[in-house]
Amino acid sequence: MLRTIGKRLLLLIPTLFGLSLLLFFWVRALPGGPAVALLGERATPEAVARINELYGFNEPIVQQYFTWIGKLLSGDFGVSLQTGRPVTEEFLRRFPATIELSLLALILAVGIGIPLGYWAARRHGKFTDHASVVLSLVGITIPVFFLAFILKYIFAVQLGWLPSDGRQNPRIDATHYTGFYVLDGILTGEWDAAWDAFLHLLLPAIALGTIPLAIIVRITRASVLEVQNADYVRTGNAKGISRATLRDRFILRNAMLPVITTVGLQAGLLLSGAILTETVFAFPGIGSFLAGAIFNRDFPVLQGFIIFIAIVYALINLLVDVSYSVIDPRVRVS
Repeated sequence: MLRTIGKRLLLLIPTLFGLSLLLFFWVRALPGGPAVALLGERATPEAVARINELYGFNEPIVQQYFTWIGKLLSGDFGVSLQTGRPVTEEFLRRFPATIELSLLALILAVGIGIPLGYWAARRHGKFTDHASVVLSLVGITIPVFFLAFILKYIFAVQLGWLPSDGRQNPRIDATHYTGFYVLDGILTGEWDAAWDAFLHLLLPAIALGTIPLAIIVRITRASVLEVQNADYVRTGNAKGISRATLRDRFILRNAMLPVITTVGLQAGLLLSGAILTETVFAFPGIGSFLAGAIFNRDFPVLQGFIIFIAIVYALINLLVDVSYSVIDPRVRVS
């Protein structure tokens, strides 16, 4: 297992190197150069020259790249043009919010999707199976921003059951140590703050988790259908092995590999920042900040956040590979 982890970590190096090249030359390939793209209508020759001098855009392209890489390796991801604060600081301030939102969305998707997919597969061809397929198709096809607006209108505006935006009621005097508002409320014993933060998470988490939920249902259903018709399952059934043992040790254990891959990919997508969901609910995570960076052409934030997200995505894929070896001993042998 340690050898597998070491190999995956080594593969992370060329992956990030290739991504850094793409990011670097993407910014430099903008029409008129990054200074003109940054300044927009204010791009006078004097202003362009000042920006080029400030950010080193007038240096040789190779020198610019290695200077940028050197700063990245030293932990300097630049300064946000929107806030004037370091990109690393901005990321660390907003990433806990995205983790909380993504984690709840993933819990909902996995906690409902896997049982529902298994239940549909065990009732293959019946009404419940067809209903789960139809609902999963609806969940995949409905646009996230549309669902977010519908949920917000019904449960926040019309019914008033849940908050419509933000992470926490500003009138609550809450103590924040970790940046995870629910966890902070639990650690400090401020249960009203923890509950309020959880309520603020519900609507965006439901909107964000709908597509992963639908995908997990379909993958679980297809995988269980394939495994439950395998020879070893039929043999175990013929030998009189209990249904619970067949379900836990034969069907679910072997059907989980493609499901774990799907969950890992969806977790990476969720943690990369739900731009539309966070924007609709004014949720201060990395997705909404990235949307502002795109609109304001904040290239240091875009470059830094994309590098951060790539590292997170690669680490999640590493966890998926490790979980393979835990579930399926054949992976360990190979």
